Amino acid sequence: MLKFTEEHEWLKVEGDVATVGITAHAAEQLGDLVFVELPEVGASFSKGGDAATVESVKAASEVYCPLDGEITEVNEAITADPALVNTDPMGAGWFFKLKLKNVGDLDGLLDESGYKELIG
Repeated sequence: MLKFTEEHEWLKVEGDVATVGITAHAAEQLGDLVFVELPEVGASFSKGGDAATVESVKAASEVYCPLDGEITEVNEAITADPALVNTDPMGAGWFFKLKLKNVGDLDGLLDESGYKELIG
């Protein structure tokens, strides 16, 4: 299942764990990323909390936690090579995995067509 936030994060959900990243639209708006700071594994966040930071040649920006949960894994590859987020934002450029506190909260997020309308 693929879900999106109005803050341009995507979630690929398997069971109660979501892989989270930023959308191609967000990566394009940011420009070439030069730095990524990821959350600590085991950290808990509330929906909307500042989970990660990205810096591009244009600006610095926060990546928000899309739902309440705990970080179970981070993608160290993007700290070593932030350009992965630009070249493959919805694949190799993922940010972290989040064990969802309440899977039912996914209902409040956008599906792909809703996200396309948002950025349309």
